[in-house]
Amino acid sequence: MRDDEGAHVLVAGADVGGTNIMVGLVDEDHEVVARRKLRTPDGARAVIDAIVGMVLDFDEKPGALGVGVPGPVHDGSVVSLPNLTGWTPDLSVVDALASRIGIPTAVENDAQVGVLGEWVAGAARGHDDVLGIWLGTGVGAGMVVGGRPFGGAHGTGGEFGHMVVRPDGALCGCGRRGCVEAYAGRRMMGQAVQRLVDAGRETVLFEIMEKKGKPRPTSAVWRDALEAGDEVVEEVFGAGIEALGIALASAVNLLDPSIVVVGGGLAEKLGQPLADRIAAAAADRVMHIAGRPVVVAERGDDSGVIGAAWVGRERAAS
Repeated sequence: MRDDEGAHVLVAGADVGGTNIMVGLVDEDHEVVARRKLRTPDGARAVIDAIVGMVLDFDEKPGALGVGVPGPVHDGSVVSLPNLTGWTPDLSVVDALASRIGIPTAVENDAQVGVLGEWVAGAARGHDDVLGIWLGTGVGAGMVVGGRPFGGAHGTGGEFGHMVVRPDGALCGCGRRGCVEAYAGRRMMGQAVQRLVDAGRETVLFEIMEKKGKPRPTSAVWRDALEAGDEVVEEVFGAGIEALGIALASAVNLLDPSIVVVGGGLAEKLGQPLADRIAAAAADRVMHIAGRPVVVAERGDDSGVIGAAWVGRERAAS
């Protein structure tokens, strides 16, 4: 993407997560040259305000903006934002941002932009068929099929976290039972630990959380509790790994990706051993696993920013 004088133009990518919003300026080589980070505020309109403020805070105005949002996206419009209060179907995220910043703007699901970041500049470079699993506050996924991003007919393709692995199982935040996210999402795992504590079990998870000054168990808190050998944490985390393995096996049997990338906050903190545990939990259930790597994302927090910027660049070029 170039301006009227032929110079390369930077594009902004915004990744809206359950905990933080990351916004970066990304060049044509998919490198983040400047970044901003804020804790995710409460409410859809507050999130829009935060993104506008961070983009306008950069020294250079970007040529376009791509945004990863925590909900399904169809034909460039947000279908729903279940974790952001104040969102209604008549609130166009694209229009609200574009009108205030004055640049072409596009939106995509947050897990999908993470996968796209790894596809164009990370662990999935060179692959035409990619499945990415994103582990953080919840569980999401993104897909590249036949060398193009794939979101399905209604924008809900990639809802890996809401694949049912245990009929009539644990209650998920979506209101259904037995979803992967009910066992492997960081928020739901924290609630499971709390229930065991209420039943008389002991854990260091919340002690570590308090020492770090965190309002909830973050990925770093989970990492430290696992490294401490906490039995309750390992029990809950192990159930999450099992659920992820069951769902991954089904997804691989259906889609036959050439690579599986595991990303998100938990992957960033736990590294390749997390991807290895999930792969091991899936192995006995996969029809054909040989030669199919399951790898941790390379770009960390930047994956979503890079992928969102790619979406924005594509929008500006169309």
